Amino acid sequence: MHEVSRVFELIERERRRQENTVELIASENFVSENVLRAVGSCLTNKYSEGYPAHRVSGRCGRYYGGCDIVDELEEYCCAKWREVFDTDYHVNVQPHSGSQANMAAYLSVLRPGDAILALSLSNGGHLTHGSSVNFSGRLFDCAFYEVDGSGCIDYEDLAAKLRAHRPRLVLAGASAYSRVIDFARIRRLIDAYAAETGETAPYFMVDMAHIAGLVAAGDHPSPFGLADLITTTTHKTLRGPRGGMIFCRPELAKQVDGAVFPGTQGGPLQHVIAGKAVAAEEACTPAYREYIHQVVKNCRAMCEAFLAMGYHVVTGGTDNHLFLLDLTETGLTGKDVQDELDRCGITLNKNCVPNDTKPPRLTSGVRIGTAAMTTRGYREADFVRVAERIDAVLRRMQREQAQQA
Repeated sequence: MHEVSRVFELIERERRRQENTVELIASENFVSENVLRAVGSCLTNKYSEGYPAHRVSGRCGRYYGGCDIVDELEEYCCAKWREVFDTDYHVNVQPHSGSQANMAAYLSVLRPGDAILALSLSNGGHLTHGSSVNFSGRLFDCAFYEVDGSGCIDYEDLAAKLRAHRPRLVLAGASAYSRVIDFARIRRLIDAYAAETGETAPYFMVDMAHIAGLVAAGDHPSPFGLADLITTTTHKTLRGPRGGMIFCRPELAKQVDGAVFPGTQGGPLQHVIAGKAVAAEEACTPAYREYIHQVVKNCRAMCEAFLAMGYHVVTGGTDNHLFLLDLTETGLTGKDVQDELDRCGITLNKNCVPNDTKPPRLTSGVRIGTAAMTTRGYREADFVRVAERIDAVLRRMQREQAQQA
């Protein structure tokens, strides 16, 4: 009984921390009470390896009995997410995370050793996009396109790397990139490469984990109809439970489903799938679209406040829910700023900036996002005030640093 009490004591402390902190981590958000109810439901008791029977042409799709209800739930969840993105793509809602969604997506069309071309981690990409310390970099031959001098994706570099490395898959998507990603342009580059060389076009995969909510609300161009495979998390801007999903062209459905189960996972988490279904219901509402519009307006207002105060913002602005502050000129590291702001009740994360000279454990920048506090009701003026609070902390840190020199 003592150990159980300790667990709930820690949960209560975390609840208070979340309530009393200004949350600016771009990959975090606050779910609704209904999502919490679903994820904490009796569905956590149910094993359901496999897929709903209708999904596998009438054959017995599960390896356990008693799955009629969770079959209906999973099929409903898939249908609602297709509605969210207005697509006829196949969707698999079983991945436990965005990383596992990416792994399954890769393995659905690639073999170990195949070449992938993606945005480099140091310039805004993600760990699972080919980092040497990640499964993606260990299993596949990964090459990277970069950003230009302004910090924006260098599409000419992408085209050149496409010809130089002849990848089997081209990946678009980022975890720290503040501008619109031109999916249509990348599709054209891929098709032009295939026509020029006479080779089969590489698969085009989009990881839209960060911007999925913006895609759903029409605040970012959609990859549907352009990409062969699309992965996403269900938290971040989609404001659902922690988890992942894979969308694909219908002809890849069997390969994707097989790569998820039995390829990379066992039993799906039906309580999380229930939470994903609730999030999809919420994302279909006008209120959700208004929320995303406000996220973007809030981010722009906060970014412009930092620019007005003389800070260096990577790319010079933002089109989405996040931006990067380059702290090089301040003499402060991202790690020091993250830690000090934590002590001041403001949470964000250190982040590398383009051509960063500091190691990832320190970094020269921080990443700031507006999705979570917009959920809490913040508007433009609130984010400007937070920017001013951060500025005051940074100026104090610089004064203290100068005194110690």
